[in-house]
Amino acid sequence: MPGKVLLIDDDPDLLPMMTAAFKTHGFDTVSARDGREGMKLFHSEQPDLVVTDIVMPEQEGIATIIQIKRDASPAKVIAISGGGRSGKGDFLVWAKELGADEVLRKPFRMSELVAAARRLIEN
Repeated sequence: MPGKVLLIDDDPDLLPMMTAAFKTHGFDTVSARDGREGMKLFHSEQPDLVVTDIVMPEQEGIATIIQIKRDASPAKVIAISGGGRSGKGDFLVWAKELGADEVLRKPFRMSELVAAARRLIEN
């Protein structure tokens, strides 16, 4: 049974593609262009799953993941990033260590993202 997914990404091309992929598979979706807007929607919409980019303006994905996982009703989280590495490490490794349930490196297939979402929501 599909659930509600919050998509957070500042890429104006990728966000509508992810939205369309999830809607095609029966998920309800809401979307935000940065972590700050995403957290507002997280509290108002109470999604089952959050897909968040890591490198974004206003509030990046690592802080967003930490806030979601500290919530009284945390959602499952998939972290996505094409940003790769900073001088001190890999962003997706940090995301996993800080609470992301799954990580995907950009570019990825929409089918991979939807399959990961289904696994997380069903478990």
